[in-house]
Amino acid sequence: MSFIRPELRAALWRWREALAGAAMILLGLWWVLGPGGLLGWVGGALMLGGVAQSFVGVQKARFRSGGGGPGVVQVDEGQITYFGPLGGGAVAVADLNSIVLIPGGKPAHWVLAQSGQPELQIPVNAEGSEALFDVFAALPGIRTERMLAELQNGPLHPVVIWSRGSLRPEHQRLH
Repeated sequence: MSFIRPELRAALWRWREALAGAAMILLGLWWVLGPGGLLGWVGGALMLGGVAQSFVGVQKARFRSGGGGPGVVQVDEGQITYFGPLGGGAVAVADLNSIVLIPGGKPAHWVLAQSGQPELQIPVNAEGSEALFDVFAALPGIRTERMLAELQNGPLHPVVIWSRGSLRPEHQRLH
């Protein structure tokens, strides 16, 4: 028997990293203000780690959509695999060319493209889709805050979140 409502449990689980960071900050502050000495220095380092943990935790919580959507996402050894009710596929992270957020479907979808392969469409609320945050955050040149803002605001049209190099052909110049 649980004494916590399921909605509250889901909210706490969504924000788990940020809450762990806040707990680290409070423990570090207690050690700094308490006995001092060597424990004070350790407390200061713990507070810095807690700030970093809280920052990453807030970003991850904003990325999570709650799950329960169609299909399952797995990230294993540099490969993203999606098993959906009507299709699926796999994309090697090293071969990714672009990530696009498509708002049209219910729910919105990530579209992962790689050369010579069909695009992989993953609902933002598919089971296990929270693992995509770490993969996306590790891509060179990605603007994580922009990605999170687009995901929260629900864009009206497809938005290119990340692309490897320029989307414009090399033979075309701007001016």
